[in-house]
Amino acid sequence: MKVLVFGSGGREHALAWALAKSARVTEVVCAPGNGGMAQVARLEPVVLSDVDSMVNLALREQPGMVVVGPELPLALGVVDALRERGVRVFGPTQAAAMLETSKSFAKRFLQRHQIPTANYAVCTNAHEVEDALGRFHAPMVVKADGLAAGKGVVICQTRRAAQEAAQGLFSGELLGLDGERQVVIEEFLSGDEVSFLCLCDGKTALPLAAAQDHKRIGEGDVGPNTGGMGVYSTDEIVDAEMREWLLRHVAQPTLRGMAAEGTPFTGVLYIGLMMTPRGPQVLEFNARFGDPETQAILARLDSDLAEALEAAIDGRLDEVELRWKPGASACVIASSSGYPGSYQTGKPIRGLDAAERVDGVAVFHSGTARRAGALVTFGGRVLGVTAAADSLREALARVYEAMSRIDFEGIYFRRDIGHRALRERP
Repeated sequence: MKVLVFGSGGREHALAWALAKSARVTEVVCAPGNGGMAQVARLEPVVLSDVDSMVNLALREQPGMVVVGPELPLALGVVDALRERGVRVFGPTQAAAMLETSKSFAKRFLQRHQIPTANYAVCTNAHEVEDALGRFHAPMVVKADGLAAGKGVVICQTRRAAQEAAQGLFSGELLGLDGERQVVIEEFLSGDEVSFLCLCDGKTALPLAAAQDHKRIGEGDVGPNTGGMGVYSTDEIVDAEMREWLLRHVAQPTLRGMAAEGTPFTGVLYIGLMMTPRGPQVLEFNARFGDPETQAILARLDSDLAEALEAAIDGRLDEVELRWKPGASACVIASSSGYPGSYQTGKPIRGLDAAERVDGVAVFHSGTARRAGALVTFGGRVLGVTAAADSLREALARVYEAMSRIDFEGIYFRRDIGHRALRERP
């Protein structure tokens, strides 16, 4: 079976890497891919904001399965368009993807279906923001309603800061994007964040290994939010009892609610959680695999990914049992200097062969390109250095040994990924 993967980041590189190992898969095609994906896939050009070009490529390639990686094509309805042409595709419809593409939709959905989440208010102008802030204690959280590449969340220590953040989102100045028609104000929740991802077929939620992301740019979890600077996965993040609780009280009610509202959800339901003193609370939904969570999670997967995704498409996930390697995995992001602000690209990358000679290490490309035969930087997040091992400490040691062998001008990475877990496990 040929598999077509849409996307160009580290998540898609990891998906292609895992799919290529399947006995069912004869070829993986990535579109548009990046500078490193040619190791595991054939690359084809496509514009991820152009649904017609994606559909035309799928019709030319005639794959047995399409996997959509990024959120933008999902928001534009590429799954709907592919299904209409008879293409087997893993991912949610445009309507189902609103769990991610609209924070206000997601919050109202959670409230309608009595799924635990933070108190919130949806505002459409500065006057409504002013009224809403009177119902929250500082700190409070201001969120962009639409897609913001993981950077549309501002934690505000004062009422004035929240007003300014909301105004920046309404005007578009805060993110350098089109202005938001709505913003969401939320109470601030304290605790540990957890990424809990499930494969879904509209009825059944099949959990993947849990992970913990590190969103902030700076060590010690300081500075602005990013798309993710590193992640680790262990069985201790979510034990068996908590996994069953999350399935019973969050994942399955979400699937039942979406089906009842006429928008059954097929694909990956990414549940971003805060584990608070009053119990798990849903921070957000994503409607696709996370990045860099996917890199760490797939490093631990001991099952055939293609078989599981096909079962989701066919509504057979209740027949699937995933197997996981014991121990832990970790992924650390090497980014360009200046990220998540402005940064330069085109910097030659050295040392990848040496890095991948470290036992158990795989390097997934997030923002790279080939220029005159040389591999260069082509994004803010450039590489995701990933390893699995018997323990988290060993997985991280392998990652950082590999990272020490990689170099490009302006390379930056956090040296404290997994710091909270390591403190808990001396």
